[in-house]
Amino acid sequence: MIFETHAHYDDEAFDPDREELLGKLPEAGIGTVVNIGASISSTKTTLALAERYPYIYAAVGVHPSDTAELTDEWMDWLEEMCACPKVVAVGEIGLDYYWDEPDRGTQKRWFRRQLQLAGKVNLPVVIHSRDATKDTLDIIKEERAADVGGVIHCFSYGVEMAREYLNMGFFLGIGGVLTFKNSRKLKEVVEYMPLDRIVLETDSPYLAPVPFRGKRNSSLNLPYVVKAVSEIKGISEEDVIRVTEENARRMYRL
Repeated sequence: MIFETHAHYDDEAFDPDREELLGKLPEAGIGTVVNIGASISSTKTTLALAERYPYIYAAVGVHPSDTAELTDEWMDWLEEMCACPKVVAVGEIGLDYYWDEPDRGTQKRWFRRQLQLAGKVNLPVVIHSRDATKDTLDIIKEERAADVGGVIHCFSYGVEMAREYLNMGFFLGIGGVLTFKNSRKLKEVVEYMPLDRIVLETDSPYLAPVPFRGKRNSSLNLPYVVKAVSEIKGISEEDVIRVTEENARRMYRL
């Protein structure tokens, strides 16, 4: 079954029909979902979802755009939450210079702190990097994040940067962007990278694949990503599903 490695089902976009949608996933071939914390409040709601649904797991962490809320006390709380049985990663953490808010110094400080937390509790990391190529890579190397491993979520850089992360043992998260007409760079990355480092994701409710681009995304759209990967790799969709599920279980240690 398809393993969805990155979704935000606690997002308000799912308030009208969350229970109905999540209930449909197993029968639609979505066997496992990791819901990703992006703030303190969304980490709390993520943990609640993981407690309620047997096939949903949790990542705990604060997205770069929300790092202004972090304090030493909240870091202590995140460390406590890492001990919850269904927490499989620290994330989503990283750098986002597209919005550039809060300031880059704040983002970098808390990115380091959360990488250090992952090392302390020995959990993989879910890394967000947007328009921050060099700083992300430098901090990952300096904090030895490769020791715990994880995924570069919604990978958006070229083959050269993919090689850097693959050489460190990271997985690359591939989602709906792969189906976009203007995604030549990502298609080149998928063609280049070994199949055993690809994990599937949606970033729901964002980044819906063609033919739903611009609409609310969900894990039900992952077959479109599977199809795109199978065409680029020249293998069956069944093989893509099987291998990417194995990859995700290895990455999240499930």
